[in-house]
Amino acid sequence: MAKSISCKDAGKDCNWSASAKSVEELMSQVTEHVLAEHKEIELNSENIASIKSLIKEN
Repeated sequence: MAKSISCKDAGKDCNWSASAKSVEELMSQVTEHVLAEHKEIELNSENIASIKSLIKEN
C-alpha cells in the first residue's frame, strides 16, 4: 500500500506532496523538500515523529 504526505497536512501554505511505497522512501522525499524549501524546520527526532504521524495510507 502506498504512503503519502503533503505540506498542507502539516498546515503549511505549500502545495508540495509526495507518495512512495515505503515510509523510508517517503521520508527521504520529505527530507529533501524540507531542506530545500522549509529551512526554518529543524529535522530533529521530535519533528520527524510529528511528520511521520501525518503519513496517510493510500
